[in-house]
Amino acid sequence: MKLKGLGALVILLLILMSSACSDYQKLLNSDDVSEKYKQAEVYYNNGEYRKANRLFEQIIPKYRGKPQAQRIIFFFAESYFQTKSYYLAAYQYENFTKSYPKSDRVQEATFKAAKSYYFQSPRHSLDQEDTFTALEKLQVFLNLYPESEYADEANQMIAELQEKLEKKDFEIAKQYYTIRDYKAAIKANENFVSGFPGTKFREESLYIKFIASYEIAINSIDAKKQERLEELIQQYNTLLRYYPETLFLADLDKRMTQVYTELKQFDKNTTQQTK
Repeated sequence: MKLKGLGALVILLLILMSSACSDYQKLLNSDDVSEKYKQAEVYYNNGEYRKANRLFEQIIPKYRGKPQAQRIIFFFAESYFQTKSYYLAAYQYENFTKSYPKSDRVQEATFKAAKSYYFQSPRHSLDQEDTFTALEKLQVFLNLYPESEYADEANQMIAELQEKLEKKDFEIAKQYYTIRDYKAAIKANENFVSGFPGTKFREESLYIKFIASYEIAINSIDAKKQERLEELIQQYNTLLRYYPETLFLADLDKRMTQVYTELKQFDKNTTQQTK
């Protein structure tokens, strides 16, 4: 009996869903613009953003130039945003701000357009064109509305995007060491540290520069070796001055033991030669 009751309930739900779909399809094909507007808002308020979006799209041309157009275009953009269609959302928000620059929703639309670009920013290993666009849009928003209620969120997004760019550059600099192109690794990490002085990757970048320099120094010909070993001492001291409790201390100290051993051998050879 319970199974029969459950089956009947499922059938009833299917009938209701079919009826609802049929009603929606009839509405899409209808010429009743007023009813489409009314139901579009109902769907939007119920979280059925895709259905609302299709209806808003249909009625926008009918309301162009009328008072309702401002509200329709804004919620059209919103429906794209809510369905994560961020390229289209950004376009529609920007269309809204251009069409209604005096609207009390311009600030919100400007922020959400920038936020849409933020959501389009890919992971750090991919091309970062959208990340640069998002940073530009967010900065424009902050310049326009520095006291906005959205300012803190905008600054947080900017920080995240900047860190993503830093990580991309750092991974490139790090990759040179991985492929044993030590000279390129040194140069890339020097550029990275000077380009992003406050980066969270600074400690590791200085470490990679050190171990790349170490590989070159240890394997140098005698004519260049002593000078390069002495440069390593300077790099080591610089790294520890900024990061006295660095995570890389054990490896650094191990390598420095070898550096001092090599330098002592140079001193010994020099002493023997002067006797």
